[in-house]
Amino acid sequence: MRLHGFLIGQTETLLADVLKFTGPADAATSRFFREHPKLGHAERGVIAEAVFAVLRRRMEFAHLAESGTGSPTRRLTLLGLMATAGRGAIRPFVSDAEANWLEHVAKIDPASLPLRQQLNLPDWIVKALETRFDAAELAQLAAALNYPAPLDLRANPIKASRDELLRSLSQAGIEGGETPFAPFGVRVTGKPALSKLDAFKDGWFEVQDEGSQLLCTLLAPRRGEMVVDFCAGAGGKTLALGAMMRSSGRLYAFDISEKRLAKLKPRLARSGLSNVNPVLIDSEHDAKIKRLIGKIDRVLVDAPCSGLGTLRRNPDLKWRQSPESIAELAPKQLSILTSAARLLKRGGRLVYATCSILEAENEAVVKQFLDAHPDFALVSARDVLADQRVDLDTGDYFSLWPHRHATDGFFAAVLERRGDAQPKTKKAKAEATPEEAAAAGETADAIAKAQQPEAAEPDAALE
Repeated sequence: MRLHGFLIGQTETLLADVLKFTGPADAATSRFFREHPKLGHAERGVIAEAVFAVLRRRMEFAHLAESGTGSPTRRLTLLGLMATAGRGAIRPFVSDAEANWLEHVAKIDPASLPLRQQLNLPDWIVKALETRFDAAELAQLAAALNYPAPLDLRANPIKASRDELLRSLSQAGIEGGETPFAPFGVRVTGKPALSKLDAFKDGWFEVQDEGSQLLCTLLAPRRGEMVVDFCAGAGGKTLALGAMMRSSGRLYAFDISEKRLAKLKPRLARSGLSNVNPVLIDSEHDAKIKRLIGKIDRVLVDAPCSGLGTLRRNPDLKWRQSPESIAELAPKQLSILTSAARLLKRGGRLVYATCSILEAENEAVVKQFLDAHPDFALVSARDVLADQRVDLDTGDYFSLWPHRHATDGFFAAVLERRGDAQPKTKKAKAEATPEEAAAAGETADAIAKAQQPEAAEPDAALE
């Protein structure tokens, strides 16, 4: 679309609000667009892309904006628009002084800037990553984190195969191809309006990063099993697990947020799954969880984390998180993992996962857990993926990196409770506690009654 001066002012207004860092940038952006309903789809795209470009390259742009005229926010806005819409698009709407400054800035080679500005990462994150990568690879990672993520979909095998989905997208004029690793993954070119497609309305696919899809492959749930998605959120992984189970068995989606679970409801309706039971809990110690202790075959713990693996989508997180917030997260992650582990039968599998790239939230938490629970053992992610015929080797731990795998940054550890499941004898059943007896005879509907969510808002990723 043709840029106009009005959009520059709107972009500057939104950027000034986002840079206060009082909340998530995507939430501030959605709120701004609701308050300005006359902005069209293309106009929203121009504004959002420019604001997020500033967030991704904030240190670099702030360095460049030390020169120039106008307010600092104005200069950052023009740099964001130049990076996304192009200098020619904004030239008619800026002063001669601003045009001359932009021409000067455009000639500066980013590689000539100080390393700190090139990386566009806070010093504390750089220090944490320097223990894992040499300087050259750290620069590659930073570059990958500072550009937008591709759009990945997961074909829903309950409704359509990946080939059928690709044909449907092609007929709608949308280019796409298979993702490198995930068996149901599709990577789409551009940012098409997917929610208008019949294939979306009919539940043929969900928007889901390939890395997130692979986490579900690590859990490898089987038909007829009892499975728990311990921190289900809006249910993207829940739906993937349910499809892998072919809508059989029982799949509990636990979360402490009614709003997040509410977003699962319309997605679940589209999916065609009948084995998913959303359950609102008050914490990882909720009585609804205690009733299932020792009864579950597989548990996915996608733990609350810093989200630093998703900087391609949420670049504001690197400016909103801090060493102090990470220090507060790790004990909570360990508590959640410990509580979820109690649900497993002997021989059951648990996958602890985060979308973080920091060892403090990942390997360190798993090590602490294993040191305190000798009845659990680490299973090689390499072997699990090979069993699932996924051609990907990240070692004993599952670690995905944007610069290596073109996915978000993900971590996972596959844990197994040692020993084979032993059926209870008649005597053991007779001596079971009331809580255990209730769990053994409990129907899926009984648990699902726990404050069912109301109707959800449209998925933000599809707007």
